[in-house]
Amino acid sequence: MSQREGLFSTRRWDAFREFLWNQNPISFQILGICSCLATTTQVKTAMIMVLALAFVTALSNVIISILRKYIPSAIRIIVFLVVIATLVIIVDEVLKAFMFDLSKKLSVYVGLIITNCIVMGRAEAFAMSNGPWDSFLDGISNSAGYGLFLLGVSIPREFFGKGTIWGYRLIPEAAYNVGYKDAGIMLLAPSAFIILGLLIWGKTEIDMRAAKKGGR
Repeated sequence: MSQREGLFSTRRWDAFREFLWNQNPISFQILGICSCLATTTQVKTAMIMVLALAFVTALSNVIISILRKYIPSAIRIIVFLVVIATLVIIVDEVLKAFMFDLSKKLSVYVGLIITNCIVMGRAEAFAMSNGPWDSFLDGISNSAGYGLFLLGVSIPREFFGKGTIWGYRLIPEAAYNVGYKDAGIMLLAPSAFIILGLLIWGKTEIDMRAAKKGGR
């Protein structure tokens, strides 16, 4: 096998970067918006959601890729749902066993990974027509792109809404003593929409300027 087609070939890294930025599932494909808005009041919950999605997307892609030649076209969606639901149940049970407080905060959103368009979309669009390793990397790259925006939304929401990051207080007590107050509005849903919109606008602006420079 040539170096270019190795496990970490240039082609595969280019595909990884493509879904991390150019075809990001949130900014470009507008997928996974609900969990992006609902689980981003804290960086910790956002990160757990990203890891849960990565686990389910990557492994479901691998399993479906392995079975793709044996899955009848007429029932492929049912097979997708069975595979994805099984992995989601595993994630949910692990969270309840080892991170019960976080499990309660994530509430139904872990379960809703079953119907997440990113997971179902990659199974249909990629895993059904590619090998296991490429399918695994595809799941990881889409999850990384999803996580990029989840963290981008959760960091300012937690910092300005609670004065903390990952639960650790960053704004000193002296600031509160002289009248500083946390911006409670940052913990409400409208702030998530605004921050997400600003992030997408910023990414679009960067892409447009890069395209103009490239065209010179």
